[in-house]
Amino acid sequence: QAEHPTPTELPPLQFVFPEEVPPPVSAWRPPLYPVPWEPSPVEHFYFARPIAADEVNWPLANYRYGGVFFGDQVHTGVDIPAPPGTPVIAAQAGRVIWAGWGLYRGVPGDTTDPYGLAVVIQHEFGFQGRRLFSVYAHMSEITVPRGQWVELGEEIGRVGDTGFVTGPHLHMEIRWGEVGFFHTLNPELWMAPPEGWGVLAARVMSTAGELLPRHTLTITSILTGQRWQGITYGAGGAVNPDPYFRENLVIGDLPAGRYEITTIYASKEYTQEFEIAPGRVTYVSFRGRQGFSLQPPPLPGASFSPLDN
Repeated sequence: QAEHPTPTELPPLQFVFPEEVPPPVSAWRPPLYPVPWEPSPVEHFYFARPIAADEVNWPLANYRYGGVFFGDQVHTGVDIPAPPGTPVIAAQAGRVIWAGWGLYRGVPGDTTDPYGLAVVIQHEFGFQGRRLFSVYAHMSEITVPRGQWVELGEEIGRVGDTGFVTGPHLHMEIRWGEVGFFHTLNPELWMAPPEGWGVLAARVMSTAGELLPRHTLTITSILTGQRWQGITYGAGGAVNPDPYFRENLVIGDLPAGRYEITTIYASKEYTQEFEIAPGRVTYVSFRGRQGFSLQPPPLPGASFSPLDN
């Protein structure tokens, strides 16, 4: 039986919700690819969205995984804005191993916990032999008990503003290997994109090969001129790169097509054209004065794998 998900240390946290957000690319998305969507051994779109398609179900563009926006607090998931009471649905089938208050501190019933009312689902599949968990936080109510099996798309609660927030939304995390707080991965690499759309993963480094945290890049659609701004995250703590892409920036829900990525390093501008392929992760790396590269890392053996209980 799974243990309560208790973090190994308790740094001070402040989970917040930006009051001003840029407009989405559009108020419409195509249907998602069916899950699990695994176009290659290293692409793992195993999860659907935790908000139904008739609502906004994509993450806030200016509050992504790994972002630091208020003091030194790092965001360990994605936030999906939704009206209070909007149904929250399981992004994949699995067993509910936490349902209630107290997730962050591992103290059931703790109504002061930053996550508020939260649900954790343990899934019967994994990645590279390690189990996966999905986390849903800040809900106004929970509609499933601990121990219940839930199917993909089944309601597990309602959007709310419990815990440390400044407005109603759903906070979602993907945890890998262990259920603890320090084992998160970027959900935008795990949630299926809309059909015909894709995802950008970037590894941004100094000339010496060290990850550049809080470094700004701009992505521009060559066809439409639409722009996205991304800020890199560092490594360590509760924010972790994908085992293959080893990224520190992900921009999801990009319509397929040609793009340009631009950044400033050592007072010089660097630019690279690239293509977002439908239903795929496009990889771009940057290494200081060497500039951008489209060469992906070598392929390991990795796959969607059922796990024994």
